[in-house]
Amino acid sequence: MRLLQVLKQTPQIALGQFVRGQHYIRRKEGWESAIGLEVHAQIATKSKLFSPAPCNYGAPVNTQVALLDAATPGTLPVLNRKSVEAAVLTGLALSCRINPVSTFDRKHYFYADLPAGYQITQQRNPIASNGKLDFIVYTPSCHPAPYNHSCNIIQLQLEQDSGKSLHDEVDQRSLIDLNRAGIALMEIVFEPNLRDGEEASALIKELTLILQRIQTCDCKMEEGSLRVDANISVNRIGEPLGVRTEIKNLSSIRSIVNSIEYEVVRQIDVLEKGGEVINETRSFDSSRKETVPMRDKEMKQDYRFMPEPNLPPIRLLYEPNASSSSGPNILHVQRKMKELPEVTRNRLVKKYGIRMQSAIVIVSSPGLLEYFTAVMSFKNGESAVKVTNVLQGALMEILNINKIDYSQCPIKPKDVADIVSFLESSRINTAQSEIVLKKLLDDDARTPEQIIKEEGLEQISEDSEIEKMCLEVLKNNAKLVEGYKRNPSKFQKKILGTLDAAGKGKLNMKKASEIMLNLLKKD
Repeated sequence: MRLLQVLKQTPQIALGQFVRGQHYIRRKEGWESAIGLEVHAQIATKSKLFSPAPCNYGAPVNTQVALLDAATPGTLPVLNRKSVEAAVLTGLALSCRINPVSTFDRKHYFYADLPAGYQITQQRNPIASNGKLDFIVYTPSCHPAPYNHSCNIIQLQLEQDSGKSLHDEVDQRSLIDLNRAGIALMEIVFEPNLRDGEEASALIKELTLILQRIQTCDCKMEEGSLRVDANISVNRIGEPLGVRTEIKNLSSIRSIVNSIEYEVVRQIDVLEKGGEVINETRSFDSSRKETVPMRDKEMKQDYRFMPEPNLPPIRLLYEPNASSSSGPNILHVQRKMKELPEVTRNRLVKKYGIRMQSAIVIVSSPGLLEYFTAVMSFKNGESAVKVTNVLQGALMEILNINKIDYSQCPIKPKDVADIVSFLESSRINTAQSEIVLKKLLDDDARTPEQIIKEEGLEQISEDSEIEKMCLEVLKNNAKLVEGYKRNPSKFQKKILGTLDAAGKGKLNMKKASEIMLNLLKKD
């Protein structure tokens, strides 16, 4: 109740800052939220959906445009077969029903960057429908323990993208770039089975992994090849779904989380004050971390859907022996299916005995799965837990600092396997392993073995040497010893910290701790 009062008293500050408060409000104050997503994924093809124009990102303005894309009279669309096969493969990966016959429609609306005045899409008879995406929600700051969730897919449809309006604030005019006009998209429509922003982001992360794995979309959100619209409503528990709002063109994982969390709290705040939520389209202001109105939807727009007269129905084959020239064949496409992320995670857990949390990180981090597999080949499939600790701990931190991922990591997997072996034999400790990794990352040509020897990084594990150093620390820190006698729990960490510093980080602290504590008991 206290959080809700704060939100009411300072709505502008609270709605931007209390993004985690939605969970508290939904569960403690009797509210629940329902979120559905519409995802536009650019199909990874060299040419557009209905024209031969290329799809090169970052090309000069209006250099990737065919006559059809500019709606030149007399031009006709020709369907890109690769786009159809990519949509079928994606539908299979998402457990959809692949429809043997699908059709195209014209969706009429006016935008300056849509020269024809209509978009060719598959509103009524899509290529795939009735699917489901299973995924794992794991956000340590919000959902500490991973849990499984799923979201139903209404349909997956092919459609063309529009161009882009460039607004010139100085001369007060808008310019049009048609490079994106006609690019092949898959629109994937999810039911409102999601409950918060973290579940929505988890779904998008899993979808991204799947599309990248089967290579139907590169999912580079920063380039616009994956865009998300979120439909959000709130209601009191036990009541029907509330009036929804739509947030358009979310282009990062963080914006998906923040916009949904903000909008949920905003709608609850409106209803708590006796107001009404308006069915409207909103956008997300990332600098202010809040949603702002774009246009209302109270008057339903008539898109005047009509069958596309210039494109015949897509008829898919389901014949094992049909030739490739006969047309798109579901069975032929199915043979291209690769192991999906969910299967990979479960395989890693079963094969190597690692935790699901570790498997999630391995599968979701760019290049880490291949790197982990390479390291494990040098360990003969053993010591997987220790390997994951190094890869997801010290090495990941070093790579993040240097802004590179595992696919670009210059450290040889064999060297990491050797470092793990040295850790297991207590020849080096964690701090020393980090030193070795940093030197290897800096193009040190030496092997880990050479670095350890030449830099004097070997861990001190001899009992006699450790005991000698413990006695010296006790002799030189009489006040800490006296404090330990009065309050062991308070001074134990200080004494061990002093011992570690005296050993310059080279001590086997597991042994050193045991020896020091035994000496303190005798003293």
